Amino acid sequence: MELQIKTESDVCIVSIHESRIDAAVALDFKEAVRQGTLDAPAEVVLDLTQVGFVDSSGLGAIVATMKHLAPERRLVLAGLTPPVEKVFRLTRMDSVFQIHLTLEDALRAQCE
Repeated sequence: MELQIKTESDVCIVSIHESRIDAAVALDFKEAVRQGTLDAPAEVVLDLTQVGFVDSSGLGAIVATMKHLAPERRLVLAGLTPPVEKVFRLTRMDSVFQIHLTLEDALRAQCE
């Protein structure tokens, strides 16, 4: 699982550099994000700009990440591609997560 984690303006940005979050990488994804956000600030933005596919295991891994961060930290999603956005909409997870069109929009919203 290739990802980049950095902190800007009291926001932790987790950028996924994979085309898929599926059963093959779900456990690695959860562990990598968990390890990378141990000392993260209160706001964590998951940048999914490069992810073109999420299956039920991937969705479960993202939800597990949200639960791991709570209640001290909040997971916000950004940059969902149309296929990934469709999965979130069909499963109604779009009502569970705060979702922003772009990473820049998410960062701007966190700074307000």
